[in-house]
Amino acid sequence: MNSHELVKELKFKAIRSSGAGGQHVNKVSSKIELTFDLANSKQLSERQKEILFKKLASRLTKENILLLSSDETRSQHRNKDLAIKRFLALITQGLKRPKIRRTTKPSRGSVLRKAENKKRTSVKKTLRKKPKLD
Repeated sequence: MNSHELVKELKFKAIRSSGAGGQHVNKVSSKIELTFDLANSKQLSERQKEILFKKLASRLTKENILLLSSDETRSQHRNKDLAIKRFLALITQGLKRPKIRRTTKPSRGSVLRKAENKKRTSVKKTLRKKPKLD
């Protein structure tokens, strides 16, 4: 997966940001909305698309389009960069394979140490009891 080629498939839309800001916020479109058509991507293989459909299911629209928006800064260009970084992080994280968990047995030494420790604790607690008068 070439991230540079993947960025070329993104579509951007500049819209007015919400929130406080006075006159400036009402006349400047600094918020960026990024859209990515996952189903029609030419850079991702069918297997990669399948994985991303599962992992990003909650973030996709009904048309399998991923929407991301950024309005952190007052600069449209910085918001665009932030949105791209977030998108690439999301895709790489989605395609990352989880580490396979291999079951292991405790070593013989650790089993013996545990048994010895239990025995020591048992003796210690028995010595705390009142002696029996038989």
